[in-house]
Amino acid sequence: MQCDYFGECGSCTLYDKNYQEQLDFKVSAIKKDFDRSEIEILTSAPSHFRNRAEFKIYHDNGRISYVMSRLDRKGALRIQSCSIVSEPIAALMRPLLEALQENPILEERLFALEFLSSSTKEILVTLIYHKKIDTQWESEAKKLVASLGIMIIGRSRKVKIVIENDFIHDTLNIAGKAYHYKLYDTGFIQPNTKVNEKMITWVKNKIQKTDSDLLELYCGHGNFTIALSEKFRQVLATEISKSSIKAAHENCLLNQTKNITFVRLSSEELTSALKHEREFRRLKDINLDDFNFSHVFVDPPRAGLDEKTIAFIRKFETILYISCNPQTLKRDLEILKTDFVVKEFAVFDQFAYTHHVECGVILQKM
Repeated sequence: MQCDYFGECGSCTLYDKNYQEQLDFKVSAIKKDFDRSEIEILTSAPSHFRNRAEFKIYHDNGRISYVMSRLDRKGALRIQSCSIVSEPIAALMRPLLEALQENPILEERLFALEFLSSSTKEILVTLIYHKKIDTQWESEAKKLVASLGIMIIGRSRKVKIVIENDFIHDTLNIAGKAYHYKLYDTGFIQPNTKVNEKMITWVKNKIQKTDSDLLELYCGHGNFTIALSEKFRQVLATEISKSSIKAAHENCLLNQTKNITFVRLSSEELTSALKHEREFRRLKDINLDDFNFSHVFVDPPRAGLDEKTIAFIRKFETILYISCNPQTLKRDLEILKTDFVVKEFAVFDQFAYTHHVECGVILQKM
C-alpha cells in the first residue's frame, strides 16, 4: 500500500512493513503466544479496506483540513487522503472538504467527521460541531446531500439532525448467500467489510447443522446471528444496547429470519436469568426453559469475558469465541482449558498495518 503519511500518522503503527510482512509479523506473535504451529489466516485487502473512519478537523486562517494524531504523539498531522479507508470514502474526502470549506454555516466550528460506507456504496457522514446546529444548518446540509449523493447527520451538544437516514444498507456474502443489514451510525460495526464476511463464513462453515439451540452474547445488530441461525433450531441473542437490538430486529425482517429471539440484557443479567436467580420484565414473554442450548457464541469487548460469564459458559458443549484482544483471549482460554479443547483457531486481519488482530476460536468440551 502506498501512503504519503506512513511513519507520521498514528493510525498505522506497522508502517515500515508491506502487507504480507505486517501479517506475518502478527501471525508469528499469535503462534508464539498461544503455542500453536497451525493457525488459519484470513487476510484483508492490502488497501482501501476500512468502511468506518473518523477524522478531526483543523481550522487555520479560514481553511480546514482533516487531521490525525501523529505517530510520535506530538500534536496533529494534517492529511489530504487516506489509503486504508474504503474507495467510496477515499473518493469523497476531498470534494466533501471543499464543499464544507465553501459554506460558512457548515464549516463554522466543525470539530470532527465520521464516515460510514458499505458494500452498497452508500455513505453516511456525521458532522460534529462545537456550536448549536439549527434549521439554517439543516437547510444547507440538505443542499450538500443533494449535491454529493450522501446522507448526513449533524451533531452538537444535545442536538442530532438527520438528513435522509441515520443508517445505510449493507449486503454481506456468506458462504454463497447474500445477507442484508441496516447499519446505524451509533451501533458497533465491524470496520473491515471483507474480513467481516470471512469471519462469519469461517464460523458458519465450522458448525454442523443441529436440532439444538444457540445462545449468543454481545450480538450487536445481528452481524453473526442471522447467518448462524440457519444452523440451529432456535437462537437466543442478547445485547445491552437498545439501538443495536432495534437494528437486530429490523435485520431479521430484512432477511426473513424467524427463529431468533433478541433480548436487551447484559451477559451478566442473562446468566442470572438462566440460573433462575433473578427475573426480568424484558423476559416476561420468553420461556427460557423452551431452549435446549448446545452452543454459545461470544464476541466480547476488548476486556474479554467476566468471571461469572466464563463460569456460566462452561456448561455448554461448544464455545464459539471471537476476540478483538489476544491478551484477554489468552487469559480466558487459560481458565477454560481445564474443561475444553481448542478445535479450531483462526486469525482475521481486521486491522491491517496495526498491531491489533482479531482471533476466532472454537472450543469443544472434553
